[in-house]
Amino acid sequence: MVMFYPRKVEQGAGFDYQLARLIALADDMKEIRAGVPPEHLVVDAPILERWMLANRPAPCLAGLSFGHPLLPGEARPVATSDLCLIADDHSWARTLSRWYRLGRPADSPLGDS
Repeated sequence: MVMFYPRKVEQGAGFDYQLARLIALADDMKEIRAGVPPEHLVVDAPILERWMLANRPAPCLAGLSFGHPLLPGEARPVATSDLCLIADDHSWARTLSRWYRLGRPADSPLGDS
């Protein structure tokens, strides 16, 4: 939820931050509609292994993060921001914050690649 002030032009840093995130999401959606594949949109997307669909008040992903720009470490357990887009082949997901390349789902055997 974002608080806004109907009688002010300046909405504050929190509002501007959420607006920038939503604009970035909308821009990515426009690129997908134009035929740009996810791997061309961002080359340094973190990998989410052993991922699963999860729920907070909004759908999200949970899994082991590799290469996250803000959460250092390998195989770090994370829950993502709100899940906005997921590829039908489960190779890519776009949360409110960023793209993820999806590795193995949580219900796959560890030996699978």
